[in-house]
Amino acid sequence: MAEGLLRHFFGDRFEALSAGAKPAGYVHPKAVEVMQELGIDISGQQSKHINEFLPPDGQLPDVIIGVCSTADENCPVFPAAVERRHWPFDDPFHAKGEEADQMKEFRRVRDEIYGRLKQQFEE
Repeated sequence: MAEGLLRHFFGDRFEALSAGAKPAGYVHPKAVEVMQELGIDISGQQSKHINEFLPPDGQLPDVIIGVCSTADENCPVFPAAVERRHWPFDDPFHAKGEEADQMKEFRRVRDEIYGRLKQQFEE
């Protein structure tokens, strides 16, 4: 969701890449659904491993923003030149309850990520 939000609202200023230390291999359908509610299509995004963006195959990013509460502890060590930010958000994948409760959690996390992006990057 963070990649989709960053691309949609700030893609003219930043290149958004999304990856994790333990990717699920797919984008969660509920994430796709709640993003579509904002008119953002993330159905073409892929779950990627962080190593895809590291040498020797990839290029080091300028900034890494970890968005899940466990991302900071699972993220590989990067050279000092890479700025790291940790914005811990709950992972809605772990939402319990009925379908409506799970969707509410996905929306809450989506909105928190968007709020943080706006706070950090709107001029």
